[in-house]
Parts: sequence; structure tokens; C-alpha cells
Amino acid sequence: MSAIPGNKGGAAAPHVELRRVTKRYGVVTAINDLTLTVEKGSFTALLGPSGCGKSTLLRMIAGLERISAGQCFLDGVDVTDVAPAKRRIAMVFQSYALYPHMTTRQNIAFSLSLAGASRKEQDERTHEVARILQLEDYLDRRPAELSGGQRQRVAIGRALVRHPEVFLFDEPLSNLDAKLRVQMRLELAKLHATLHATMIYVTHDQTEAMTLADKIVVLDRGRVAQVGSPLELYNRPANKFVAAFIGSPSMNFLPVGLTAVEGGIATVALPGGRTARVRVGGAPAKAVATAELGVRPEHLSLVVADDANAALRGEVAIVEHLGNLTLLYVDTPAGQVIVEGPGNVSVRSGDTVGLSLREANARLFGADGASL
Repeated sequence: MSAIPGNKGGAAAPHVELRRVTKRYGVVTAINDLTLTVEKGSFTALLGPSGCGKSTLLRMIAGLERISAGQCFLDGVDVTDVAPAKRRIAMVFQSYALYPHMTTRQNIAFSLSLAGASRKEQDERTHEVARILQLEDYLDRRPAELSGGQRQRVAIGRALVRHPEVFLFDEPLSNLDAKLRVQMRLELAKLHATLHATMIYVTHDQTEAMTLADKIVVLDRGRVAQVGSPLELYNRPANKFVAAFIGSPSMNFLPVGLTAVEGGIATVALPGGRTARVRVGGAPAKAVATAELGVRPEHLSLVVADDANAALRGEVAIVEHLGNLTLLYVDTPAGQVIVEGPGNVSVRSGDTVGLSLREANARLFGADGASL
């Protein structure tokens, strides 16, 4: 679909810009002084828990919500007060919202029909969209005759046929079962690779964000907690909120005492008497006596209880065998921690184990939650 603008090479250009945007509902502030740039041709995910403001932000970009303060730009043009229909933005909602009495062909072409496009143009664009979304065999079926994944593709096709500059997706896969969600993730990734169009995708599912997006914007109570690539957020979270939200199972947090910092290495005292050495970005203030050590489940390893390398010892509370891996919930002096082990691990509930930690991958967080 050559009419859809994209960025197939060269430096990425700003496509959508939000400058100091605020959204208020009476005394409630849903978005607070937020600034964000989305590059042309990128796939950006807005990620966060329920109520963080991600859908509100998407609707402001679409023009469906008025901005209380700040500005929204599309390709350098201020569209803050421009009507949704004139923004050349297409939105795909969580609900398919298909017309039940219309065929797939009619649903996809409906917006073109309203715009007064010729029958020839409607047919050409509808068939091109159907080819891209693999819906050619379903053009004469009504929504009741389609699967959930096919209905979602029709909803995407209805947006695609308009040749929008920007695609907005508001949790489009949440109504699908687990297998269909995986399938649709692959199809969305292929669609983005084919069109090179700018896509902004709202989700509370960090797996969706990590597998689809070039850039993830993590939102926390109407503010940006961190922006970065999936691996940047996973390996170098800026704060405890991002560290806890990105990754499944979540990162473990151990209360520690900060005893010394020298040459960018912090020595911390672990519950139970052992110490660990963790790299920090800069020397924390001497007043920081306590902190939290963040360790992901895959960076903890099982060792025998009396192993000299054991940073912690504890009793196995729950064992979850997941086939290719095993999750162990271990009660330690630092609280319950999750350990990711191999699928064939031979440990049972009630066993006493030692845990060694990969210090190079651990993160240290201060009392304010910021990464040290």
C-alpha cells in the first residue's frame, strides 16, 4: 500500500509529538505535564497498569479527548484543536465494533463509502487490505461467521483502508484467548514490517509490549516512568516501578544495608549475614544506609544449603513445573523470592536450599525507588 507514509531508511523523524500535555477530569489529573516524541515508522507501546493514563493519552492523540493543557503535533503541525476525522489517524479499539449485518468486504470499505469514494476505488483498496491481512477468502462472510482473530483483522483492515498516517491500537488483543493473542502478535509485527507505518499500541501486557515494540513508554500515574527499547527497560530499569512491571515473573527485591561504595561498586549486607558487590551508576550519598537489591528470578541459582557461594538460604514453599523451566518460591530471611530453574530440577516443597546470585545482573534501588 504505497499511499501509506512510512520511514524505510535514514534517520527517524518525529511523527507524533506531545508537549507538556495535561488531562484533567475535574479535580482528577489523568495525565500530568507529559512530553513524548514518537518517531516516524516506529512501533511504540504505551505500557502500564490499569488507571495509569495510557488509553487517555492515546485518545488525546486521536482527538477523541480534549487536551486540558499542552499541545499535540502530527508531522510538525499543531493538531491540538483539529477534529479527529481530519488528523489522518486510524484507531483500532479493544472491541471489534463491526457491523453485524455487513460482510467483511462491506465493513472494510464502509469509511470509503461514507467519504464518497468510487466503487472501483473501494474494491481496489478493500482487496489490497484483504491480501495484506489474509482475509481474501472471508470477504463475503459476516462477523458471526468469523473467528475472534479474523474479526480483529477485519477491524484492523477497516483502519488500514483509510491510508492513515498513524495507527493507534487500544488493547486490541485483550478479548482473544492466549493462542490467538500469540498469533495476532505475529500478524501485527508482520504488518508493521510490511507497511513501515507509525504505530502506537496501548497494553497492560508487558509480553505484548516487549515482543512488538521498538520503543516502550512505561506510564505510572499519568507520568512517564521510563522510555527505552525492551531490553533497555529489562536490563537497566530507571526505578523500582519499571523493574517490577517489566519481566514475568517479576523481579525480586531484597532489603539490604549499604556498607560501602568504591569505584562504582557498592557493597551491601544481605539478610542472613552474607554480602554482595553490585555495580552502581554513581556513588550514592553516604546518608543512604538502606536500599533494596533487585534480582530477577533467572539470576538466582540453586546450590546446596551449605555452599560457600550461597548468598541466601531458605526453604522451598512451592514448586511450579512449567515443562521447559521450573519456578521455585523460596522463603528466606529476605522474604519469599522466586527462582527460575531448569525444567528437570529435582527439588520438592520443604527442601532447604542455598541460593547464589549473579551480582553482575543485580540492580540497587534507593529508598525513593530510583536506580542507584
